[in-house]
Amino acid sequence: MNIGVLHPGNMGVSVAASIRQGGHTVYWASQGRSADTAERAKEHGLTDAGTLKGVCDASEIVLSICPPEAASQLATDVKDAGFSGTFVDANAISPDRMHSIAAELQPAGITVVDGGIIGHPAWKPGTTWLYLSGSAAGQVADVANSGPLHTEVIGTDIGKASALKMCYAAFSKGTTALICAILATADQLGVRDQLNGHWERDQAGLAEKREMAMRGVTAKAWRFVAEMNEISETFDKAGLPGGFHASAADLYTRLSHLKAGPHPGELNVVLEALKGSSKDTK
Repeated sequence: MNIGVLHPGNMGVSVAASIRQGGHTVYWASQGRSADTAERAKEHGLTDAGTLKGVCDASEIVLSICPPEAASQLATDVKDAGFSGTFVDANAISPDRMHSIAAELQPAGITVVDGGIIGHPAWKPGTTWLYLSGSAAGQVADVANSGPLHTEVIGTDIGKASALKMCYAAFSKGTTALICAILATADQLGVRDQLNGHWERDQAGLAEKREMAMRGVTAKAWRFVAEMNEISETFDKAGLPGGFHASAADLYTRLSHLKAGPHPGELNVVLEALKGSSKDTK
């Protein structure tokens, strides 16, 4: 089967490579993509269709794996390219956004499947799960479950896979944001050493683990801003307070400029960035 992946970034290329292990041809579009993306695609045997329309014309299934803020526009672009197969949105978006994408694409004759990826890039078994929901979820699961990527169908309702992704990331990435806020506040108030000391009483190595989480998130924080906003919207629509994850988006915005900084992992640099106003980092 011919499968399109838009686009083969760090996660997308691993999904594409996993799908290829089932004997499928995986297409991508080089137009407008970086040299690094092109090198990844070449290394893992993806077939360049040149343009997004080229991918849509060649593929029976197209997977959208992009930053959440780009998901709606990419879906529109796929529709405008005349695609008439199965479209899988596997992005970190709210169920409401997923419903709006389905509402736009289905009248154009496109079968829509909701997807949520949980885990690291799919290079090793047991590290990455693609949860799927929708009427054609089983078909997509059979195609994508070829290599290290695990697939699981969780229902026929659009929005369920996105809801699961939102709830999972609300804890995993939301907890890291909370740790960042706690440590920056403790540092500002002059009690960080004492806080770390008591964490060590609670559990040996806990203070170091939490500081490592804060240092380690800097390279990825810029990618988490939109995802936290999607989670906030998900909570609000479910009748729960979305304010914490809106604040998490603020925290990650404060760190977003460190992704290419000279010392993104140095603790004091991270603390100072967190204590500054997010508007100063834009």
